[in-house]
Amino acid sequence: MSPSPYSRKIGRLQLTAVLGDITEQETDAVVNAANNHLWMGSGVAGAIKAKGGGVIERQAMQLGPIEPGQAVTTSAGSLKARYCIHAAAMGQDLATSANLISKATRSSLSEAARLGIDSIAFPALGTGVGGFPADACARLMVAAALSHGRTNLKPSSVTFVLRDEPALGNFSEALGSIPEPNA
Repeated sequence: MSPSPYSRKIGRLQLTAVLGDITEQETDAVVNAANNHLWMGSGVAGAIKAKGGGVIERQAMQLGPIEPGQAVTTSAGSLKARYCIHAAAMGQDLATSANLISKATRSSLSEAARLGIDSIAFPALGTGVGGFPADACARLMVAAALSHGRTNLKPSSVTFVLRDEPALGNFSEALGSIPEPNA
């Protein structure tokens, strides 16, 4: 049984952390934790490809390679989302860093704004195959979402979809540490 989602509303921006399967999210866009060559092998990418179909990878690979930290958009195949945003949080060597996670998060949000969509669902970028610590990832991704939300109207809903309780705890803590407006 999943715990209740943890949400914070900051201005018009709704930030939420949930325990779940990113391939099952009903949202405008799901984010794929990608490498910069955009091939979809294992982890989140493999799950998205398995559930959404090989068309997602074929479309992505036509757009790559891209620079680590960049993001590109394809259809979401047979997923419940309209789009799949491929965030290159690591290079071909599958290594990541705080800078790449922040940049890939910002690039994904910029893609969502460019598309004019309202909702986006992220995995914890770089924490699976990339091996980046989930607590640091949570702080980086929440900070990037807040920064984007200060100057952009879209997306208005950012959901962090986590695969396990410890990651959910990390993201819930990061959301809980956001100062109240005018505090």
